[in-house]
Formats: sequence, C-alpha cells, structure tokens
Amino acid sequence: MPTLPWERLYSLALHVLKAAGASEEEARTVASHMVGANLAGHDSHGVILLPMYITSIRSGHTVPGAPFEVVRETPTTLVINGHWGFGQVVSTRAMQLVMAKAREQGLAAATLFYQSHVGRLADYPLMAAREGMIGLMTADSGRTAKAVAPFGGRDRRLGTNPLCLALPSDLAGPVFLDMATSQAAAGKLSVYRSRKEPVPEGWLVDKEGNPTTDPEAFFHGGALLPLGGRQGYKGYGLSFMVEVFSGILTGLGFGHDPKGPHNDGCFMLVVQVEAFYPLAEFKRQVGAFVHYLKESPAAPGFREVLYPGELEYRTEQQRRREGIGVEEETWEALQRLVQEYNV
Repeated sequence: MPTLPWERLYSLALHVLKAAGASEEEARTVASHMVGANLAGHDSHGVILLPMYITSIRSGHTVPGAPFEVVRETPTTLVINGHWGFGQVVSTRAMQLVMAKAREQGLAAATLFYQSHVGRLADYPLMAAREGMIGLMTADSGRTAKAVAPFGGRDRRLGTNPLCLALPSDLAGPVFLDMATSQAAAGKLSVYRSRKEPVPEGWLVDKEGNPTTDPEAFFHGGALLPLGGRQGYKGYGLSFMVEVFSGILTGLGFGHDPKGPHNDGCFMLVVQVEAFYPLAEFKRQVGAFVHYLKESPAAPGFREVLYPGELEYRTEQQRRREGIGVEEETWEALQRLVQEYNV
C-alpha cells in the first residue's frame, strides 16, 4: 500500500477533476474535501471516491458549473436546488448562506436537494464551529440505492443517514460528532474490500439475513445493520428521523428508485452561541467539560478517554507528517485516471 504526501493526492485529484470538466474553483473544493477526509482517517470518503465522481460526471449525474438556486427564502430559512452540482460545492455555499443568516437572526436552517455526493459530513458544521457557532447537518441519498436494513428486517430500506454536530471551543482540535446512523458508512465496506480484510462483527448481514464479516456479502445483496447491530433499535430510530429531515422535508421522498442518480438531500442548522450564552464562556466551558471527561481513569483495554473529534485531529496531524496510505487497488484506479486524462 503506497504512502503519499497529502499534497500529491490533492494535486492528482485537482488535475483529474479539471480534466473531467470541473472549474478551477470546483476542483479545488472537491479535492480539498476528499483529501481532508483522508487526513482525518476517513478513507472511505477520500480519494477512493474520485473514480466514482468521474463516472458520475460522465453519466451526467454530476454537472460541473451547475446553477445554484435559492428556491424559497425567509429571514431564517433557505430551500436550495443544487441542479446536480458537486455536493461539496453546493453544500459549502449553502452553509455560508445559513451562517450569514444565523449571524443576523440568531439561528437559521436550510434544506438542499439535487446535488451529488457531499463527501464527509463534518466539513460543513465545522465551518460554523470555526466562526463561533454551533453547526448541525443531516444527509440522506434520496430515492437511490439503499444500504441499511431497518431494525428487525434484512433487506436494504434506509441509507446510512449520517448526522453531524460541531461546537466552538478553545481546544486545539475541533469538537464534533460525525456519525452514520448505521454500524458504519457504506464506503468503509469498499475500503475493507479493497484491503481484503473482514469487517468487524455486527456490521453486516448477508442476503438471507445471517450475520457475516465478509464485505463481499454486502455487494451480493447483503445489508448494513443500524447503529447498535442486533440491538440497533436506537440507531434505527435515529436513521428514521434523519431520513425525514433529509428526504421528506427536502421533497426527495423515501424508498428506492433503481434508475435514480445519487442525490444527497441535506438539512442544515446553525445556532449563534451569542444569542443564548456568551461565546467566550461557552468555549471555555466546552474545554473544561472535555478535560473533566479526560481525567476519568482508563478502563481495562483502553489507554485514555478521547473527546468527540479528538481521534480525527490526532490522525490528521500524523498523516500530514507521515503521509496517507492508499490501498493498492485504489492507487491503480487513480493511475488509470491520470493516464486517461494525460495529467
């Protein structure tokens, strides 16, 4: 598995995206999001997605230069049609608009529809956290291919339906929760498959509903389980609510249309901390809360308590120094794109 400097992966993604029709700004945004996911240790949302994005451009499911349309607006809300633009581009611009409204009104929200894959969800709420606000985002893939069985079921009826919350603080690393409401993001199965490794127990069932650790089972009719596995009724409930906010509230609906393109419906909410509590004190209190938790003695089998987001922060520091490992299969696919586009 080759290990490469993040700058090289960024440059590769940037030039391939531009060669495939993305503008300079679009390519920079998408490449930054992908490599940022690799740096944070979420390789399932990193450069492994570049071949899929190129295929989506070629099929017309992702439209470089797509218009960005505000369909409906109030002082605190937005409804945004991305017209099948790059999800990273559409969602970044949407979050900027929601943040601007929250600064004026104290809080603001938006729904987004008709955009391609948004990548790692944390990138957008973290924009708000860096500006001293609380950010929340949920996402669903519309009426396209599903990955997760409902609690008590065995076939795919739900997306992985992630949600993220990010908080401002005085800590060096950001404080955030970014999670799928399934046992894992579907992209992680591709990573395990590429590395020819079994997935952890409790993640998957095969097409007959039997537990399995073989990632191939998912690609042959199996399904991910809700967060909590065989006791995943809470994860299922969370997934249900995310689908309502990101699928029904956005107008995309639920269910599965086999002919539909990937369509990340999203709900965003930004809260200005200062509307409720002094920002400086809030940030101090979040940091104090983290230190309070980290002072807990480590349980057997654990080295320490980590705060939400700390592992990603540490991984990023390490990977910036030491480079990013890329699965051989992924690296070969990237090299084919480089040769094809002669970049």
